[in-house]
Amino acid sequence: MTPPLVVLTDFFDVSNHALSYAAGLAVPLNAQLVLLHTRYDGLPVPQGFGARHTPRGERTTGQALLRLAAEQPVPTEVDISEEFLPGAITEAVRQHHPLLLVLGRPGSATAPAEIVSSTVQALLRYAPCPLLVVPTVGWKSLPPKRLLLAVDGQPFRIGAHQDVLRQLLLATQSTLDVVHVSGQQPRPSRSALLDTVRANNLMDHVADSCLYEIVQATAMGGVLQEAARQQADLLVVVARHHSLLGSLFHRSVTAQLIQESLIPVLVLPAED
Repeated sequence: MTPPLVVLTDFFDVSNHALSYAAGLAVPLNAQLVLLHTRYDGLPVPQGFGARHTPRGERTTGQALLRLAAEQPVPTEVDISEEFLPGAITEAVRQHHPLLLVLGRPGSATAPAEIVSSTVQALLRYAPCPLLVVPTVGWKSLPPKRLLLAVDGQPFRIGAHQDVLRQLLLATQSTLDVVHVSGQQPRPSRSALLDTVRANNLMDHVADSCLYEIVQATAMGGVLQEAARQQADLLVVVARHHSLLGSLFHRSVTAQLIQESLIPVLVLPAED
């Protein structure tokens, strides 16, 4: 059986959207779900769950999670952690070896973009596992059928995580195209761009025709423009290791896409 999908849940509507999306992927993937409930650094606590560290609060939390698990279309396990986010995620990855971590992206009215970025950074830094970020609105197609991979022209190595995209493409019978955005600087050749994808063995065949080159002032704007033009329903990006170690992540194209994309974003952590 496929490794499980671990879904971070906090009982907000945003988590329910992420859980619905994860369940919709778990069915074709033949995967189980794990509902991970932990302390959220910086995020508000939903009303009624603020006292979950009391015996009554713990019972309320556990009962609510079990009800939520029972409603899912695939077998679903509940994992309640008493640790803060980094420790809880590290332990969950060690214990469950998930295919993906799934996180809902709150809208600006619920939580500022900085919290989303810092949460994603913490997840990727402490547990370098593929991460799926699901916005509260904007996605309709499930499971996804048209994936778009954004590349920057620099070599990258996905390593052990390359099978995630392969399994997703196979299970959902979806397609994968590649987009590269350049400004005024010299552009790498098409063959060099495609070689960065082929070197990672992300899919069986990478056709020359799957690459779209966009000239745009900003990489984020170009990627989102092409995603909208193609009516893509899942965006795939690569998070480089160096950007996870400091504040550069908050200004990176990956972070911007996570914050602004109207469709779910699959983040693949690079090993380099």
